[in-house]
Amino acid sequence: MGEPIASVVIAAHNEESVIARCLRTLTSTAKPGELDVVVVANACEDRTAQIARAERARVVETPIGGKAHALVLGDAECRAFPRLYLDADVDLDTESLRRMVTALDRGALACSPVPTYDLSGCSVVTKRFHQVFEKMAAAQRGLTGTGAYLLSKEAHERVFPLPQVISDDGYVHRSFSASERQSVEGARSVVRPARTLKALIRRRARVRLGNRELDRLGRKAEDPPMGLGSLLTLVRRRQVGVFAAVCFLTVMFVDKILTRWRRVRGSDATWSSDRGSR
Repeated sequence: MGEPIASVVIAAHNEESVIARCLRTLTSTAKPGELDVVVVANACEDRTAQIARAERARVVETPIGGKAHALVLGDAECRAFPRLYLDADVDLDTESLRRMVTALDRGALACSPVPTYDLSGCSVVTKRFHQVFEKMAAAQRGLTGTGAYLLSKEAHERVFPLPQVISDDGYVHRSFSASERQSVEGARSVVRPARTLKALIRRRARVRLGNRELDRLGRKAEDPPMGLGSLLTLVRRRQVGVFAAVCFLTVMFVDKILTRWRRVRGSDATWSSDRGSR
């Protein structure tokens, strides 16, 4: 049994319904000892830890909730570089991880897979929103929205210990220039976005709050925001239908209102779990 090609950290808060699938997909074709996998069960009230152990992952348990905190705990237990930080509800197979490791070997500091959205179970409005968002965000996604990112040792030293931020992938993404990070073609993650309108709006508000937090921390975005002009261009080219565009604009408007309301209430930095895709 050789040295692992990578360590993997999975933060898991009440993820008993998805953690086995995540781990089995990740390790399905792995050789013995090829991956060093750590699951951090944070503030769990279910069988997440037991299921992860049954899948032969090393498990760290903590009563403290919060993804960033869990990632730091798991990171301290890792045995190898590079290190993959994987969402518990996202599927990434062994071969995709191998291709990401190869990308780092060829010079990238950080990389991510190309996401595939599983829209089964989504309402009509949320499905249309995700379809439009995917087209608009594809060119500037980087390390965000993919459910997984891989860091070389040099990259790890730049971002860890990770601060207690709402958006860990946003923080990591903004820590590297476009030339230092890579979206790896041939590496795929299956992402299950919010399925209901309520869950989608809450998730969008959380994204917006996370971005504002990163701005305050001095992690400014170098990519231009998605604008109305880009959406109109997609509609004119018939890449996006009018109804889908209306769904997208409606959700974005409501999420701005909700974000402002949370700021007024002083709850804009409060950690909460995201259950919209479960």
